[in-house]
Amino acid sequence: MHPGEKRKFGRTDLEVTAFGFGTAPLGNIFREIDEATSQAMFEHAWDAGVRFFDTAPMYGHGLAELRTSHALRWKNRDDFVLSSKVGRLLRPARRDTIDFAPWTNAAPFTMHFDYSYDGTMRTFEDSLQRLGLEHIDMCFIHDIDVFTRGSEQPEVFEQAMDGAWRALERLRDEKVVKAIGVGVNEWQVCHEALLRRDFDAFLLAGRYTLLEQEALDSFLPLCEERNVAVVVGGGFNSGILATGAKDGAKYNYAPAPRHIMEKVAKIEAVCTRHGVPLAAAALQFVVAHPAVPSFMAGTRTVEQLEQNLAWFAHPIPSEFWADLKHNGLLREDAPVPA
Repeated sequence: MHPGEKRKFGRTDLEVTAFGFGTAPLGNIFREIDEATSQAMFEHAWDAGVRFFDTAPMYGHGLAELRTSHALRWKNRDDFVLSSKVGRLLRPARRDTIDFAPWTNAAPFTMHFDYSYDGTMRTFEDSLQRLGLEHIDMCFIHDIDVFTRGSEQPEVFEQAMDGAWRALERLRDEKVVKAIGVGVNEWQVCHEALLRRDFDAFLLAGRYTLLEQEALDSFLPLCEERNVAVVVGGGFNSGILATGAKDGAKYNYAPAPRHIMEKVAKIEAVCTRHGVPLAAAALQFVVAHPAVPSFMAGTRTVEQLEQNLAWFAHPIPSEFWADLKHNGLLREDAPVPA
């Protein structure tokens, strides 16, 4: 599978590459990435044929958008697809007054949740200014899930389905953006949003992977029916599908529980029989679904990016996927690479 393979993006006239470049790490999450490394990763991704980039005001309090601007502003604007998000307003402030956690040495803005119509319009306009570009191709309503908002989620969801939705619908009607959607950590929230509003796309983190295929029950079939695109991130379930079932392996940002460790160990055994890296299988499985045109990957170093690109292109025999299904390690109805 080639990272630069162009794929139609749902019902829109956009085409995205099968491998996307995610910029969350470039917001300096947990630890700092220097400017030279940030720029080098953009250049390496571009040279590898990647033409789909995702960012957000949240990532480093605007820092990721600023770095995306620096890397892409002199590229031919028609040569790449760019997405960003709404839901957080940024306001300038003195650095010594800002709580940046979990970001490190981020941009000098405070973040404030705002899913109102006016707040969404302001957020979108501010992103255009930070990016220094004339348009954004697609825009997602960010983090209206239980994972992020906890007990407030039902109220936040309703706010977004009113204010943020109306703003993005207007931007789409006016052809300011070509696709609008929701970016969250739970497929159930995406499913409910699609039942409620006429979205074009979703950005789903970690909920359709080699370990999790519940989205096949209702959400992904509905996306196929409506020709809605799903971009999947977090294909490693926050670590274990890259590291394997070793001590300290992470699953969904926490130590992997025993039943997950056992299942991953069984998948690794199948990988060994067929000479397939576990991480390669994890990445390529995601984009085999007809509703998933692209996998969005975030990396911290050029070396990590190179490794992801290599895994994405690693040959995998069809017998490998059949073996996983035969051993009950993958759902029978899960699409797999041809």
